[in-house]
Amino acid sequence: MNESQTKDSPSREAVLTFVNDLKFAIRSLARSKGLVITVVLTLALGIGANAAIFTLVRGVLLRPLVNRDEDRLVFIQQSAPGISPGAVPFSVPEIQDLRASVKTLSSFGEFSVVGFTMIGLGEPREVRAGVVDGSYFDVVGLHPVLGRLIGPEDDGPKAAGVAVLTYHFWAGTLKSDPSVIGKVLRLGTGFGDRSATIIGVLEPSVQYPTNTEIIANIVTSPHHLSATMQNGRVHRMTELFGKLTPGATLESARAELRTVHGAMVKAHPAEYPARADFRIEARLLRDQITSRAKTVLLVLLAASALIFVIACSNVANLILSRTVRREGELSIRAALGATTGALRRVLLAESLLLCGVGATLGVLSARPMVDIMARYASRFSVRALDLTVDSSMLWVGAALAVIAAVLLAFVPRLPSADSSQGISLSNGSVRITGSTNRRLRIFAVTQIAASFVLLAGASALVKTLLSLQTAQTGLDIRHVLAINVPAMSYGKTPQQVVDFYKDAIRRIEALPGVNKTAFGIVVPWRDAGSFGPGLQFSADGHVHAPGEEDPRAQLRTISPGFFAALGVPIIAGRDFNALDGQSKEPVVIVSETLAQRMFPNQDAVNRHVYWTDPVMKFIPGISVAPHRIIGVAADIDDEHVVPGPIITIYNPFEEGPMFGGRLFIHTSANPYSLVTPVTRIIRDMSVEQPVARAATLEDVRAEVLTPDRLNTVVFGVFAAVALAIALVGVAGVLAFSVSARTREFGVRLAIGAQPRQLLASVIAEGAVMAAGGVIAGAACGYVLVRLARSSFEDVKMPGSLPVVVSVVVLLAAAVVASVLPAARAARVDVTEALRSE
Repeated sequence: MNESQTKDSPSREAVLTFVNDLKFAIRSLARSKGLVITVVLTLALGIGANAAIFTLVRGVLLRPLVNRDEDRLVFIQQSAPGISPGAVPFSVPEIQDLRASVKTLSSFGEFSVVGFTMIGLGEPREVRAGVVDGSYFDVVGLHPVLGRLIGPEDDGPKAAGVAVLTYHFWAGTLKSDPSVIGKVLRLGTGFGDRSATIIGVLEPSVQYPTNTEIIANIVTSPHHLSATMQNGRVHRMTELFGKLTPGATLESARAELRTVHGAMVKAHPAEYPARADFRIEARLLRDQITSRAKTVLLVLLAASALIFVIACSNVANLILSRTVRREGELSIRAALGATTGALRRVLLAESLLLCGVGATLGVLSARPMVDIMARYASRFSVRALDLTVDSSMLWVGAALAVIAAVLLAFVPRLPSADSSQGISLSNGSVRITGSTNRRLRIFAVTQIAASFVLLAGASALVKTLLSLQTAQTGLDIRHVLAINVPAMSYGKTPQQVVDFYKDAIRRIEALPGVNKTAFGIVVPWRDAGSFGPGLQFSADGHVHAPGEEDPRAQLRTISPGFFAALGVPIIAGRDFNALDGQSKEPVVIVSETLAQRMFPNQDAVNRHVYWTDPVMKFIPGISVAPHRIIGVAADIDDEHVVPGPIITIYNPFEEGPMFGGRLFIHTSANPYSLVTPVTRIIRDMSVEQPVARAATLEDVRAEVLTPDRLNTVVFGVFAAVALAIALVGVAGVLAFSVSARTREFGVRLAIGAQPRQLLASVIAEGAVMAAGGVIAGAACGYVLVRLARSSFEDVKMPGSLPVVVSVVVLLAAAVVASVLPAARAARVDVTEALRSE
């Protein structure tokens, strides 16, 4: 035999030995079909869930963007936590200061979100658009799939209007029609209309900061060219992107941005009040895009990991129980000379077979799970919409299968040639040793602990969802239909726009079943945040402390009958009427909270409020003169799903501003039966008028709550699965314990113990295991939440109610799971039990 054959011989022998072990494992498992099915399905569930969630996390959080030079692409964000919990866009003067002074960023790209009415591509429609400067697409590193993108040649007030279609709009709504290139659109806003030629289609990419249908150059938005936009430092409506200079780091860019921004704040103290606490931050665009989904997906990954732990613990108990029953066989093999290593290989071969089949089934089931979870995750990140399944899922499944197989193979203790444990060779009775008993209970407690963490989290989500769904809005949400009918100013004076809505309201109110119709500019909850943190105002006799800002109020433009249409009472004074628009004295209606805060213990009617916010000079048609209060209405919190005190000032729609345009129809009939006749009325009045997004306020609110509802359902399913597996594990441990203690129970019954005592003792065992699991789970959950909070601010401890509910459910379920094994113990036949030896 040559040297190479000598070297290969041990490896061939090892392979042949392992193949023989697999053959033996197949024959052995074939005699335990019930156990095989249970183990395979349990492992398939644990491995499949983890493979699906890992694929989702990888696709959303780890997959590279299509953007060129994504490692240099930065999103720059301004905030003012003193006045607004969210981000504060930039103004043109702020962007000019940053461009002039920041050297660690080689270029900047500007993006403003604008609502256009669009005519020229089929039916008139309302679209969300991005208005960008000529450097935007070069900065964000995107390419066209058709035509070209907006470039420096499209900048400036004399440039021709051009627009680029986003891929999802082109492929979905326009069916990938290549003939759209060169078509001319008419784009309208409240400030006027402009034409734009379609020059290209953008490649599929993540749309940030918002989903849009089109992206147009600055000249298409008349407001962007106005002096107020160009010169107003407080007129903030632009998002800012940047590209790192070669060699510059994100940290150095952050430091320079903060230095330049700090100098801006000091140079313009009136525009940056100390109370607002203006700040600037920069993050890689990839991190910014995934920030909203990151917490949800990582928590989901942790939940799936707990499912895997529970599944492995359950299967470990089954394998351990089976090994105890086989100790006679294993002891004989050990007595005949089998080494511990040989016996361990047998168990490893069986485990690999079980885990391999379980992983295969799990990966196959993971594919449809990925589709379901992707639709769920798309509520938090648009990246989930184009998720693809690749070979990484197979590698995850294989890795989890190997981990589970090794764990299961090394859980049981094996007999040696010198010692035989567990059962006598002379009989077939089962006895559990102390170490085996401890392992069985440890695995059961582990399952309950993991289940408790999931159950407490799911209970907290259920509690939150219930509080959101049951919150009283103060509106008649079931009988109010909201329809977007955006203001069309093309060729019309402001009064003609108002007259259009008046005529539409008159015609709609003539329809059968319509009680009241009114105009507003915001659909509650759906349009939340459209007007930022509100505008500063003051009132008769209001004096603020030195350095303190004037209070802020939301500005809403409405027609007479708005409160009646939404079912909101007017507490004092009166509603608007047709004469208010003709009067020279400006009038307003205020919310109840404003009246109480600005005029405590006084009658607010006939008092005055006036706008003091510097941005008011950029809003056409709004007077900063004192406005007389003619009415006080109950609060309408159209920003928050759980309403709170809200400060709002309502203008009559003759004064404006006429941004947006929504009609609210209160009806005693089926609200959706009115969509067709209302659309017909509007289109008869103007064939170019978009009519869109008809929905009852009840459905609007439900849509806003969808992410919370999905969270609750997903984590509730995880918790239910975990609880079911854990309870099967507890019942299995107790059933095996009862079967192993048959003789003990027979002796106890023979010397006078009552069956109910045995029943109680077995149920108590289950309760003790459940209590131990709850304590362990509470401790682990506390540590996990503390660790998570160090990285994610929005992770919170569940309240006391979800924890108590989880404890009660687990203990009660454990007791129920213990009843069947306990009943078996209580029915032990004394004679048969004593003969078992």
